[in-house]
Amino acid sequence: MEERLLHTPEGVRDIYNEECKRKLALEKEMHRIFENYGFQDIQTPTFEYFDIFSREVGTTPSKDLFKFFDREGNTLVLRPDFTPSVVRSAAKYYGDVPLPVRLCYSGNAFINESAVYQGRLKETTQMGAELFGDDSLQADAEMIALLVDALKVSGLTKFQVEIGQVEFFKGLLQEAGLDEEEGETLRTLISQKSFFGIDELLSAKSIDDHLKNVFLQLPEAFGSIEKIEEAKSWTGNRRALQAIERLTALYELLKVYGCEEYVSFDLGMLSKYKYYTGIIFRAYTYGIGQALAAGGRYDNLMQYFGKESPAVGLVIFVDHLLSALYRQKVPLLTTPQGVLVLYEQGRTAQAIQHAGSLRSRNIPVFMIPRDPNRELSFYRETSVHYHAAHIEYINNDGQIEEL
Repeated sequence: MEERLLHTPEGVRDIYNEECKRKLALEKEMHRIFENYGFQDIQTPTFEYFDIFSREVGTTPSKDLFKFFDREGNTLVLRPDFTPSVVRSAAKYYGDVPLPVRLCYSGNAFINESAVYQGRLKETTQMGAELFGDDSLQADAEMIALLVDALKVSGLTKFQVEIGQVEFFKGLLQEAGLDEEEGETLRTLISQKSFFGIDELLSAKSIDDHLKNVFLQLPEAFGSIEKIEEAKSWTGNRRALQAIERLTALYELLKVYGCEEYVSFDLGMLSKYKYYTGIIFRAYTYGIGQALAAGGRYDNLMQYFGKESPAVGLVIFVDHLLSALYRQKVPLLTTPQGVLVLYEQGRTAQAIQHAGSLRSRNIPVFMIPRDPNRELSFYRETSVHYHAAHIEYINNDGQIEEL
């Protein structure tokens, strides 16, 4: 029994020592970027009513939620996704604000993943930003530029933000006359790049061969903006063509931001979250198969909470980003800092005063009384555990010397 108590449940883990220090430093730097873009912090509850993440909202499937009950019998869930929670808060507190609202957050999300053996965690840290009340192309570009800057400040140099447009796919569904259920099945098949499955589904429908070939091309419809503009010849559907035109205009703005080298386009990108209504995007880097970040436009989600407001947002998966930084051997964001004050037993008062003087100058201090049975060399060798830049030793005579 005692041995079992030392271990965490499956799908969660402890983060400590150097990894924890690096994670906190990373979060601090990315939060600074959020602030630089004018976003203000918000904290939402760790658990909410089930309806906040229901199927109607279009978020995580019920089977993947951690569900429990309160004393009144209401079904509650640990948040799997911050966006619906932040939208609920925005509808409640900012629903009547006439100007755009910028909110950012940081915290843990919980999904009851069934594939833990593949290394997926059930509890992950997410940082994100949501911009409400702005349906402009400029807002879309600003969110992607914010993501690029946040990833750059982490130390990554080689990454790509892949951008899609769900309206293009919806336009093609409209042209094909497919219903919602068929569209969802097709979305899954395209996301899985299942050409056989796409062909089998469409062959059972009376769909024009040209349009059928368009759907078959979607899994490979990615690359530069020139590649995406070729899709203008695929369809005459106005909804789909407007989506392509918006991507083209978005790229021009991203060039103004100077981040065009970090973006590419993918018309086959289709999110499992149903609330997206325009651009969607994901960030990737080498050495890790999972997305570092994701986001997109969701202009209709606030309607579920009784308000009207366009919105666009992003989320950074901090654990995935840390894993990528580790595998790419990106140096730590921080260097050892602070002072380890080592003092003889009779010099406690002097050590406290000295530590207080250092702390008043915002210098971190670690105080340790010297064990008379240990050599000074022991403390030199073990000071790395305190991440101290150096050791200041108060000897028996009250002299302070640097070790």
